[in-house]
Amino acid sequence: MEGFSWAPYVPGKAIPFVEFLLQQHNFTLKIVNQRQTKHGDFRQLSSGKFQITVNNNLNPYQFLLTLVHEIAHHVTHQKFGRVQAHGKEWKTVFQHLMLPFIHPEIYPKEILPHLANYLKNPKASTDSDVNLSLALRGNNAAVGKNFIFEIPFGNFFVFKNTVYQRGNKRRTRYECLNTSNKKVYLFNQNVEVQLQETPN
Repeated sequence: MEGFSWAPYVPGKAIPFVEFLLQQHNFTLKIVNQRQTKHGDFRQLSSGKFQITVNNNLNPYQFLLTLVHEIAHHVTHQKFGRVQAHGKEWKTVFQHLMLPFIHPEIYPKEILPHLANYLKNPKASTDSDVNLSLALRGNNAAVGKNFIFEIPFGNFFVFKNTVYQRGNKRRTRYECLNTSNKKVYLFNQNVEVQLQETPN
């Protein structure tokens, strides 16, 4: 990544730490087009070399967290070999690698408390922590999208080319009726969907 400009991808104050991590660990980093099911990934290629990919649509705060998450997989693999993907070894490594970044010059005060709380027991996906996920996105859905909690009760929305009707809130998730198969699915409130006036 020599000569690569990190400026659009990670917060400015994080760049020296990111470059240090890349110098310390031997893998190829690829920035790729958005994938619906994941923000990033770590794998060993058939050549035996290691590769990390991170989606190019993430904002700097999401990108940095995803990159360190994947580097933690690499470090865990180097230290412990094959262990549970998001088990205690990975959690400890991830927490350790994130320490230099838990700083108000890197993550704003609106994100830091949620990030610190998440890192007490990090999960496989930051999206599973609703408060952190919303804070990382500045509580703003993508253009033309709404979060589930913004969809009025009884209204219709499109998710992955399927029309749903928003139902009741059940603790932290929403019951939504799939209008095609008439089954009810539970949606996290931070899922981004497209509002639709009437079911087609």
